[in-house]
Amino acid sequence: MITFAKRNLKLFFRDRASVFFSLLAVFIIIGLYVLFLGDMVMMDLEGIPGARFLMDSWIMAGLMAVTSVTTTMGALGIVVEDRAKGIYKDFHTSPVKRTTLVGGYLISTLVVGVVMSLVALVLSELYIVVSGGEFLPWGNMLKVLGLIVLSTMASGAIMFFVVSFFKTQNAYGVASTVLGTLIGFLMGIYVPIGVLPSGVQTVVKLFPISHAATLFRQVFMEVPMSVSFAGAPHEMVLGFQTSVGVVFKYNDGTISPLTSTLILAATALVFFILGVWRMLRPTQP
Repeated sequence: MITFAKRNLKLFFRDRASVFFSLLAVFIIIGLYVLFLGDMVMMDLEGIPGARFLMDSWIMAGLMAVTSVTTTMGALGIVVEDRAKGIYKDFHTSPVKRTTLVGGYLISTLVVGVVMSLVALVLSELYIVVSGGEFLPWGNMLKVLGLIVLSTMASGAIMFFVVSFFKTQNAYGVASTVLGTLIGFLMGIYVPIGVLPSGVQTVVKLFPISHAATLFRQVFMEVPMSVSFAGAPHEMVLGFQTSVGVVFKYNDGTISPLTSTLILAATALVFFILGVWRMLRPTQP
C-alpha cells in the first residue's frame, strides 16, 4: 500500500502541470484580491484600525479551505488517468489486492493535500506580513496545522467519492474546471456571505468544507479582530463575523466551532466509506 502510494506521489509531483493546476484556484483568489477585491472590501472598513490585516487574514483563511479541495482533486487525477489508460485493470489482474490500490490512492491524496496546504500556509503568512500584518501566534499555528489535516481528510474523502464516477480524463477536466470556478463562491470568498441572498447562504452553509473556512477564519482573524474591534459592542462584532463568514448563523443562534469540527469529521467518515465502497465494487472501474 505504501509502495503504491509512493508511486502515485511521484507521478503527481513529476507532472508540473498537475501541481500548478491544483493550486490554480489559490493563485486566482490571490490575484483577484490583490487587483480589486481587496480594495472593494476595504472601502466598507474605512477608519477601522488594522483593517488591512483583518481582511488579509480573512481572505487567506478562505484560501486555506479552498486549497484542501483543489489539491486533493488534483491528486486524484491519477485515479482517472489509470482508468482511462487501462492501468487500473492491469493492477487488478495482478496479485495486488484491490484494497491495497484503494488505500494507496487515499494515502497519496491526503499527503498531497497536506503538503500543498502547507505551501499555501507559508505563502499566506508571507503575504499577510508583507502587507503589514503579523505572523500567527504559535498556539494558533498549531490549530491551523490540525485544521489542515481535518479539512484535507474531509475534502479528500468527498473528492475520492466524486472521482469514483469519472472514467475519462476529459470529463474529469471539465468537472475540475467547474469546481475551481464555483469553489470561491461556495466558500464565501469572492463575496462575503452576508451580502448573498438567503437561499445562496443556505447552500454555502450546507457545503461541508465551508465549515473548514469558518474554522480557519476564527483562528486567522483572532488577533486582527482583537485590534480592529477593541472595545466594540458584542452585537457589532457578531454582526461583522456573521457577515464575512467567521461564524454561521442558524435560526437565532450560531454554529459553534465544535459543531463545525464534528461536521467535517462526519463528512470525512461518510464519504470515505462511500468512496471505498464505490472503488471496491466488482464492477469498478
